[in-house]
Amino acid sequence: MHSETPVVSVIRRSSRLMVRELGFMGSTLASTNYSPSAVHSLVEIALRKEMTASQLVQLLGLEKSSVSRMLARLIAAGELEEVISTEDARAKSLRLTAKGHETVSKINAFSNERVVTAIKRLAPAQQQTISEGLSLYANALLACREGGNDMQPDELKIVQGYIPGMIGRIAEMHGSYYSREHNFGRFFEAKVASGLAEFSERLEKPCNQIWLAVLNDKIVGSVAIDGEDLAPGEAHLRWFILDDGCRGHGVGKKLLNEAMRFCDRAGFSAVHLWTFNKLTAARRLYESFGFTMVKEWEGEQWGSLITEQQFTRYSDA
Repeated sequence: MHSETPVVSVIRRSSRLMVRELGFMGSTLASTNYSPSAVHSLVEIALRKEMTASQLVQLLGLEKSSVSRMLARLIAAGELEEVISTEDARAKSLRLTAKGHETVSKINAFSNERVVTAIKRLAPAQQQTISEGLSLYANALLACREGGNDMQPDELKIVQGYIPGMIGRIAEMHGSYYSREHNFGRFFEAKVASGLAEFSERLEKPCNQIWLAVLNDKIVGSVAIDGEDLAPGEAHLRWFILDDGCRGHGVGKKLLNEAMRFCDRAGFSAVHLWTFNKLTAARRLYESFGFTMVKEWEGEQWGSLITEQQFTRYSDA
């Protein structure tokens, strides 16, 4: 049995306080007539455009019968409609109606106002700390529910080169994280998968390499160096991703350390990477390895308008 440390005590107290103050103790939520689970379902379906009932059962962690009853009420209320799934013509998906979109807009406006009102009392640095801390904690909770084991540093292995299942697993980590956190869709995940498939055919060349973080025989992180797709003598850092339960444990630092050692030994004059401005934790890690931002611009190639950035690490030679 784990003892309650001061950190655990503070997190538990803060969690109870948030549950109360955000209204999750009530029978309805976010200024609607719907239960917290119904509100959550509407927001998640809006983010993903459509979902099946089975996907919602898995996401919410509720009994199938409870989710079925809740969805039936939302359909009867005109918030949701059933359509043929775009993924499987034999299955039905749930999609927001016009009324549902209006309801979600009101939910988002209400929720955003609650957050903005609260964080106005805090300094910008404190706001950033809350954003990053809540994300780390939420992802750790998710990893526990999905069956992830407690990570021990000595159980983690950094493996160089291709291993079976690599392409699908890295595409899955990218697709899951960027869909949930930044609303990227199928186009993004498909680009990751096709790019990795093409790159894997070039791994025999000495200028290309990939490193995988492996825990309990499962890939939980990756990073690659592509020495061919940019200018001669320059490298492209690609597919740097961590599983939700591994962030904050130093896994990213281990992966980048291997990649930068490789670049230094290979004698690349520069290493470039492309990212966007919301990934602040990753930016600090890049900067700790000598990367600096050299370019910033607005783009919407992934389905929504974002501020894209280019970082470069120049050789000391």
